[in-house]
Amino acid sequence: MNLFKALASGLLRTGKAWQGAIMIWLGSLLTASLFLLPFRRFVRSALDGSTITERLRDGIDIEVLGDLGAGFRNLITALPAGMFLLVLLAVALGAFLNGGIFNSLKTPQKRFSFAEFFSASSRNFWSFLVITLVIGVMIYLLSVILIGVPVLILTMSGSGSEKAPFITVIVSIIVFVLLSLIFQLASDYARAWQAAQEKPACFRAIGFGFRRTFRTIVSSWIMMLILFLVQGLFAWLSLTLIARWIPGTGGGVFMLFIVSQVLVLLKCVLRIWRYGSVTSLMEMKNSLDHKPSDATIQNTQV
Repeated sequence: MNLFKALASGLLRTGKAWQGAIMIWLGSLLTASLFLLPFRRFVRSALDGSTITERLRDGIDIEVLGDLGAGFRNLITALPAGMFLLVLLAVALGAFLNGGIFNSLKTPQKRFSFAEFFSASSRNFWSFLVITLVIGVMIYLLSVILIGVPVLILTMSGSGSEKAPFITVIVSIIVFVLLSLIFQLASDYARAWQAAQEKPACFRAIGFGFRRTFRTIVSSWIMMLILFLVQGLFAWLSLTLIARWIPGTGGGVFMLFIVSQVLVLLKCVLRIWRYGSVTSLMEMKNSLDHKPSDATIQNTQV
């Protein structure tokens, strides 16, 4: 089947463009540092010279947060605005880097060059940013319709069953995840098509993405589901490992940081595998669409 060929081809393309995973990892590390470093300085200044650390030795004490004073309340107040700006930065940085990554995955694959990578990132930035924002808004509206509305109706109706809200939320989330794969496919197809064009055409790319998704809905959706399950399993194993790792020394904390960053890097590799698989499936379909039929060949020979 084409989807398995596309998965294998996507894995090979990822191996040839592994530097892109490092770029995504560095981008995520930079974005996280913009939040974690100021928060770390705040915690150190709040705990300096206090007895709070003594209370934390036996475990998490939620009342400790109230003893951090006005500084903690100011931090909580500023958190939404800071997170909003951080999300905007992450989206813009992701659009920039993905422009270079999709360019590295297309056929013909050239030897990876950072000059070519950043050139393609700059060329595709605005188109990729529009594609990301437009389809991101669609996915958000889908979540509101499939999750928010049923939960709101159930809450207002005051159902007597204790299991009803829980079952409703679980079913709504499952349906949302399965349908959101269609929008993810459209986004990936749109970016793969745009990366192969010389001029920016973001709205044409979005139209192409949805057309290609629905024309190959079975193979494309199954392939995306396989990739999603692999990514989900990897995320679960990573969280399980990190949650059970309790470092007792400074060296242990350092090793935990190194292992966590390796896991983040592998997560980036899995994402590029998805990009490469979608790009490969798109190119397979394009080659079939442009392949002359037997009747056309016969008429040409006559």
